[in-house]
Amino acid sequence: MRRVGHFELAQVNVATPSTPLSSPELAWFTDALDAVNTVADAAPGFRWRLQSEAGDATSLRVFDDDDMIINMSVWASLEALADFVYRDPTHVAVLRQRRKSFPPLAEAHQTLWWVPAGHRPSITEAEERLCWLRDHGPTSYAFTFKTPFPASGKNEATTADAGWFCPA
Repeated sequence: MRRVGHFELAQVNVATPSTPLSSPELAWFTDALDAVNTVADAAPGFRWRLQSEAGDATSLRVFDDDDMIINMSVWASLEALADFVYRDPTHVAVLRQRRKSFPPLAEAHQTLWWVPAGHRPSITEAEERLCWLRDHGPTSYAFTFKTPFPASGKNEATTADAGWFCPA
């Protein structure tokens, strides 16, 4: 699915490490962050990533959970993101080790959605999209690599959903 007109692809993923990020057990992860972020920043199709003044997002919290960490970025297309996530050797090396320090969550931990070009999503927006995916499954509003939707400028969340909210 190529980028359509004036849309870019946002992604968010969350995880809860088995031990604090400062623990020796997570040194493999924290030591790899700079290299992974440098590769991502230079990757074809990369547009933006969420980060604090420290240069990564590990100090930012999601769902009011002090243990959960977030990764969020915007890409030119689904293909550009997939190339980085599944084909970049630096990123793949981290993915291969994730299960030893990041237990699987009971609910979906990642979602994708189309944004207008130049839009930079907030953590609140990412939480809403992830909750939507958890509650409704893949739709044009929030989807997965396995079940992608094209960039159309439309989504399935409408004003009829105004009463729906994402629990913290």
